[in-house]
Amino acid sequence: MRLGSVFLAGSVVCAALSGCMVGPDFKRPSPPRTDAYLPDPPTGLVDGGIPGAEAQVLVRDMDIPGQWWKVFQSAPLNSLIEGALRANPDVQAALAGLKVAQENARAQRATLFPTIQANFAASQNQTPGSLSPATSTGATIYGLFTVGLTLTYALDLWGGNRRQVESLDALAEAQCFQLEGAYLSLASNVVAAAVQEASLRAQIDATQRVIAAQQTTLGILRGQSNLGAITGADVASQQAALAQAEATLPPLQKALAQQRDLIATLTGHLPSEDLAARFQLEDLVLPHDLPLSLPSQLVEQRPDVRAAEANLHSASALVGVATANQLPQITLAAGVNTQSLSTDTLFGPGLTGMTTGASVLQTIIDGGALAAKKRAAMAGLEQADAQYRSIVLTAFHNVADTLRALQYDAITLKASVDAERAAATSLDIAQRRLALGDTTYVTVLLAQLTYQQALLNRVQAQAARFTDTAALFQALGGGWWNRTPLGPDEQARRLRCRSPARGVH
Repeated sequence: MRLGSVFLAGSVVCAALSGCMVGPDFKRPSPPRTDAYLPDPPTGLVDGGIPGAEAQVLVRDMDIPGQWWKVFQSAPLNSLIEGALRANPDVQAALAGLKVAQENARAQRATLFPTIQANFAASQNQTPGSLSPATSTGATIYGLFTVGLTLTYALDLWGGNRRQVESLDALAEAQCFQLEGAYLSLASNVVAAAVQEASLRAQIDATQRVIAAQQTTLGILRGQSNLGAITGADVASQQAALAQAEATLPPLQKALAQQRDLIATLTGHLPSEDLAARFQLEDLVLPHDLPLSLPSQLVEQRPDVRAAEANLHSASALVGVATANQLPQITLAAGVNTQSLSTDTLFGPGLTGMTTGASVLQTIIDGGALAAKKRAAMAGLEQADAQYRSIVLTAFHNVADTLRALQYDAITLKASVDAERAAATSLDIAQRRLALGDTTYVTVLLAQLTYQQALLNRVQAQAARFTDTAALFQALGGGWWNRTPLGPDEQARRLRCRSPARGVH
């Protein structure tokens, strides 16, 4: 009864003083005061004139789907990314890191409750013959058994433990957003790798077509040489040009093979495992509408910004921890124990004892250690604040660069398509004139080189349109707040990652 009274009294005192928490109360930073990413942001992207180069429109405040990669309408790509999200070891490591952070926060939260410990001790004792026997029976050799129950409760008068819990909760939230960042980065990398594979396949196909055209030209020149219409030097020059074109093919094939290895690694497979998915530019679709989140929402959506904000929150709470450590620490304790010479009489009448007490600990001289730790915590808060502001600037920079890339790469693709068409027409005319003996080989060679470069430029520019589109979704945060959890771990994790302030859409 006395033990319960002590515990109740301690709880009342703690409840009365629980409102006292030293240190700064965290306030979320305000978003940058701007309504645009660029002084002259683009609103639409020009049509390139070929499939896969259609016009696109930027829609302000358009929400981002959770599986944003589905906008490319590629079933193999969707399947690849979904498999990667489950199998990639980097994502699995980030998920394990989140679990570590969550359990550390739970462990610290336990300090807000009393600790009850039970103990049992048994010993065999002998009283020296020069001393009186320690037992009422007069036996000099006896066993002693002790059973005890101890309750301790550290009063969190200054909120030090609660600030520590607050700090660890914030770190768990930061780890949650790091995991979201890992998901976003992985999906973006798989999309980029797939687009690059498609680009390399198109470049290989284009190079093979150029080689075929140069072989045709070589055949024409050999025929004219046999008739004596041209010299052997022209034939040799075309053979050299053909060899140079053929020499550009193996590096592209090597790059394609290495790209396949990269895709296998990203999706959690060994390079020796042949993936069924094959990607071609013509199998991907450019979405017509592209999201352009409001600048005020960007800091809510970007996982890296949210992680930096959580780290700032943690650093703020640590200032409170350091401040509380400078103040008196009060601990309540109560215990009950029983001792007996045999186990069957341990709980007999008159054998139970009880202790209650309280202790106050105040550091008086520590060489300035606690003061230094508080200054370090305040400097850590300043550091976290500067890092947060830096990451916000980087986020806006990232979006601005992506918008510029979308704008100018669309213009580049249109020009590349026009250049390819003109070069193809010029080459066709030059080859026909050469067959009729109406032009020189040099004209045809220049037309071939021009067409080859124009073709490769068009393929690379077309791939850039897809890459830029994926980069925009990544720069805006990737729609993680709309993504359906993949399993129980995901569902539990989403309770830790707070969705943007406007709520889950």
